[in-house]
Amino acid sequence: MTPSTAATSTARGAHGALKPLSLLCLLTLLAALCFLSVAIGTREVSWEEIFAALNGQVNTVGEAAVAMRIPRTLLAVIAGAALGLAGAIMQGVTRNPLADPGILGVNLGATLAVVIGLAWFGMSLASAYVWTAIIGAGVTAVFVYLIGSLGRGGATPLKLALAGAATSIALSCFTLAVVLPRNDIAGGVRSWQIGGVGGATFDTLNLVLPFLLAGFAISLLSARKLNTLALGDELAAGLGEKVALARATAGIGAILLCGATTAACGPIGFVGLVVPHLCRLLVGVDHRWLLPFSAVFGASLLLLADVAGRILARPSEIEVGVVTAFIGAPFFIWIVRRQRVRDL
Repeated sequence: MTPSTAATSTARGAHGALKPLSLLCLLTLLAALCFLSVAIGTREVSWEEIFAALNGQVNTVGEAAVAMRIPRTLLAVIAGAALGLAGAIMQGVTRNPLADPGILGVNLGATLAVVIGLAWFGMSLASAYVWTAIIGAGVTAVFVYLIGSLGRGGATPLKLALAGAATSIALSCFTLAVVLPRNDIAGGVRSWQIGGVGGATFDTLNLVLPFLLAGFAISLLSARKLNTLALGDELAAGLGEKVALARATAGIGAILLCGATTAACGPIGFVGLVVPHLCRLLVGVDHRWLLPFSAVFGASLLLLADVAGRILARPSEIEVGVVTAFIGAPFFIWIVRRQRVRDL
């Protein structure tokens, strides 16, 4: 082995050793944010009340306030992880740096399906919300992919982004048209459409958790297939990969994550766009590392946005969907300016 080869091998080994350490640091940050989330709110609480509430006591108003923040914190963690992971999956499946559950219209498809269920079919069962949102997300994802596949060149990243943007605008208009004549549901729907985790309960968590766990499992098991798809369809097929099946499997995982999260929190945007890009700066493009990093980073980002929303507007709150929009919109503009059209 030459000295240059040995140096390269040593550098790669050192870089590889940094990935587990970076993941551990992210998990430590997430744990600290979880503690901040149960400690900070519109009502100030003492350390004694925090620890008492964490031990299951609700004898005072402060302890009851902390107890209400616990399911909110857990929902923010799993929702952020789901959105970050779904964004990484969608960017890998479409090979599009602008892919995101919000930009491709998947979240809005789930939103429209839930609104139609409420307004036209009198949907009341909590489990029906989740199934309806997942179906809406799935139909929208397939529709956007089919539209983006039309014409010469197939489903190019630019065509998918344009198809998703156009579909998002249309779905927003349809949702507004369904809600406007229904004053009985308009207030609740508009509040839910902002996107937030403030109304979380353990019942909500128990309802969406099976769908999210299935989505996490399918998505994380798709890492190797996404690495192969990144080489291009022809080369992936030459290596024995069933391209259509690989895309469909990974897509199902992302749809489960987006649909269940939208049903529980409303359409929260930009987390799936911002997080995978930041994680690539840490771990590169290997999806075996990118996917778990995106999940942990997404959980940390959404939890941080929720805590910031409580601090910035005291004694009121800013919904987490508004905070993520303030973070994500400038980031989206930066990506568009950084990427040349032919590279999208």
